[in-house]
Amino acid sequence: MKKPGETAAQPVQAGAIVIAPEAGRTYDLGGMRAVFKADGAETSDRYSVSEWWLDPHTTGPGAHHHETNDEIFYVIEGTPSLLIGEEWVTASRGAFFRIPAGTTHDFENRTGERAALLNFFIPGGFEKNMPAIVEWFRQQT
Repeated sequence: MKKPGETAAQPVQAGAIVIAPEAGRTYDLGGMRAVFKADGAETSDRYSVSEWWLDPHTTGPGAHHHETNDEIFYVIEGTPSLLIGEEWVTASRGAFFRIPAGTTHDFENRTGERAALLNFFIPGGFEKNMPAIVEWFRQQT
C-alpha cells in the first residue's frame, strides 16, 4: 500500500487527492496557520478542505458569516472555542460542528496548548480569498 507522499508504481486513480501529513498550501496568519488540502479546480469548487492551526492564546478570524456556504469543523487537536450565533462553545478532540449558511461564527484558542480544526467549506472556492486574508492579518500586526 502506498503511503501519502510516496511515489507509487502505478498512478493513483484519476481525480483522487493524496496529501502527506503537514503538506498542503499553507497561509500564515500570525498565530494562526491555514493549510489547504483541496479546493478550487481540485474539487470543481464543490467543497474546500483545510486545517486551521492556532497557537496558544490566539484569536481566530473574527466573528463573521457566509451567506451561501455551510461550514463543518472537526477538532483534530487541543481545545478550541467556537462561536456559534451568540454562544461560545469549548470543544475537545473529536468534536464536530456544522455551521449553516448565514450563521455568525468564529473560533479561537484560549488555552496554553496548540489547537487545530479540520474545516469543510461547502460549496468550495474559499482558498481564492486567502491572499487578501493574509494581507489583512499582516496589516493588523
